Amino acid sequence: MIDYLRRLYTYLNRDKRLAFYVIAGLLVGFLLLTIFVQLMGVTYVDVHFSEELQEHRNPILNALMKATSWFGDGYMPGIAVGGAAFILYLIHARREAGFTLLTLLSGIVVYGLKIAVNRPRPTADLVEVVTNAKFQSFPSGHVTFYVTFFGFLVFLMARMNWKADALRWTIGLFSLALLLAVPFSRVYLGAHWFTDVLAGFFVGLVCLMVLIRVYLSDTWRSGPVDNTIRV
Repeated sequence: MIDYLRRLYTYLNRDKRLAFYVIAGLLVGFLLLTIFVQLMGVTYVDVHFSEELQEHRNPILNALMKATSWFGDGYMPGIAVGGAAFILYLIHARREAGFTLLTLLSGIVVYGLKIAVNRPRPTADLVEVVTNAKFQSFPSGHVTFYVTFFGFLVFLMARMNWKADALRWTIGLFSLALLLAVPFSRVYLGAHWFTDVLAGFFVGLVCLMVLIRVYLSDTWRSGPVDNTIRV
């Protein structure tokens, strides 16, 4: 999976027009979804998706879903990003550490979008609210952060050469698993609607692709670099 992502990133970097079209398509998709949400409000799809995920609720699954969302709760995004950047800095991946810190900018983007759309959270009369969340619902801040931050970690694990290859795979697959699981976690916990997490995925992918494009462009201007990290 990580090697496949490495080839995908390389292909998108070489074909700048394709990368532009993908980002533009994501932005158009987000805009259309925003208009749809503003016009339709809470839809049957939103409620039905929540009901399907919450149908088999139990304490073990509750704990698992809460654990999946944990990295996006409260101060955890700052701690997770800061910790990852610090470790990268210690192993002499200083450019990568700096770009990892930039993933926090996705929080500013999503906060502005939440204020602009101003969609209320799911309520207990429609779904089971396992976790009470703050701020507006659309788009999902957790999903946006996970796609941007953990997606960038997957990218780094695919790009960089480590002596400890097993550790690289472990970090990459763990990050990918969280990235894919968090949309279901947010809906299961009653913190978001399906359209919220879909919008969060769109925004997160745009932030991730822009960050990767800047990172790769900066690498190209800086000349060849040694991406071998010995840990």
